[in-house]
Amino acid sequence: MWGLVAQFPAPLRFFSSPALHVRLGSRVVLHGVSVTARAAEVLALVGPNGAGKSTLLGALAADLPAAEGVVRILGRPASEWSAPELALRRAVLPQAAALSFPFTVEGVVRMGRAPWAATAIEDDDTAVAEEMARAEVTAFATRPFSALSGGERARAGDAVVVVLHDLGLAAAYAHRVAILRAGEVVADGPPGEVFSDRLLSEVYDQEVEALPHPRTGAVLVTPRRDL
Repeated sequence: MWGLVAQFPAPLRFFSSPALHVRLGSRVVLHGVSVTARAAEVLALVGPNGAGKSTLLGALAADLPAAEGVVRILGRPASEWSAPELALRRAVLPQAAALSFPFTVEGVVRMGRAPWAATAIEDDDTAVAEEMARAEVTAFATRPFSALSGGERARAGDAVVVVLHDLGLAAAYAHRVAILRAGEVVADGPPGEVFSDRLLSEVYDQEVEALPHPRTGAVLVTPRRDL
């Protein structure tokens, strides 16, 4: 699970990566990927394991360098932002996090406010309390983070930065979806347009169906049962 969230008033282009190539060692993981994440929009990156989702997010977050192409954040090359400037403009939740010290759940959530310590934009105590309530982790605020179950850790992490994962959630909540396969974007658009039986079956190498929800019309992705 690897998520990245940015919230700014529309219509800013927050992240963009024209013709991005990223190498890990001698292996090219991303091949000419072009994707744009716009402010006030939820963009979901989906694809099978090894498709390049984590690598693309790492590049967009300025944690991984580009071999070719440029990642721009608010129109400015990512390499030109300092670490403190980036911390004020994007939040990142990696696939796994290990804590070596017995921080409480509230303490971990409060760490997410660190970039705002020198500003007067919002009261820290209020912000932390509101996010813990939203993620439903207030009840174990004083428990050590290391003592939480996997699901509880995910909820606590969600209080630091919102994570979007899974095709069903992407279809229900994303404004746009970029589908990756073997380091390339094979489709980019609203879920209702890009989630098709044929494409998803090819990308995930198993037969699936993309059906409209009978009440909301949102796309439902399920395995095919008639084969």
